[in-house]
Amino acid sequence: MPEQYSEETILSVRNLSVTRSGEEVLERISIDIRRGEFVGLVGPNGSGKTTLLLAILGVLKPLKGDISVFGHAPGSKHNLGMVGWVPQAATQLPNNIHITVGELIKLGTLNQENYLWGVMSQMMKDRVDMALEMVGLTEMANVDVSRLSGGQLQRAVIGRALASESEFILFDEPLVGVDRASRNSLLRLLDDLCHNHGKTILIVSHDLTAVTQATHRIIYLEGGIQYDGPTEGLPDLSELANLRGIKHVHAGQEGTLNAESNHEGGK
Repeated sequence: MPEQYSEETILSVRNLSVTRSGEEVLERISIDIRRGEFVGLVGPNGSGKTTLLLAILGVLKPLKGDISVFGHAPGSKHNLGMVGWVPQAATQLPNNIHITVGELIKLGTLNQENYLWGVMSQMMKDRVDMALEMVGLTEMANVDVSRLSGGQLQRAVIGRALASESEFILFDEPLVGVDRASRNSLLRLLDDLCHNHGKTILIVSHDLTAVTQATHRIIYLEGGIQYDGPTEGLPDLSELANLRGIKHVHAGQEGTLNAESNHEGGK
């Protein structure tokens, strides 16, 4: 086990089954994620990746099985502020909303108490400043988010999660709409959060190539878990196709064609 990982289990999923619209999307899923891990969750469309995230957050209730986050049930009050959620829609802000980068990140510090009283303590300000520094946007704190590039906006959204002091952060497709340079920069940022700031990250992405260049571990999901292990051990595309039961359309065709040709020639 790499040195940066703790023995502490942040997430424990046991024999989880979840239905959506009457269809069983996840079947008997079991996963453990330890503190400090950077885990990529991949799989085809409809494989249950977002369903799993929503179950971990407590938005969807399991049909069967158990989920424990920091030793408590998903959505437990004990985990308030400890679990960060960055959905794909987080960067799709309405055009009529004008808010600065600093104000967006400050939203991560709000809870029921300080929201009602409008209090912005020095501790909250320090958390915002630290989040701005961690995502490299200190000099853009007063810039309207409408002026940001896709990569910068994604950083600001990550900063909002960091300002909440979340220890376990879940991302749903954070690389969508981000150019190559920004994508590489974002992945380095997430890796740094794990290595140097003790964060634990679970990222869902369709960009298999990018995820394999950054994460420590890959979980390949399609109804059930088809692979869960070190990123460098992920099977190649043809092996993944076999895991999914997909056969090469030309497999065995050459022999069939030769046999047909010989049959024709013998007439």
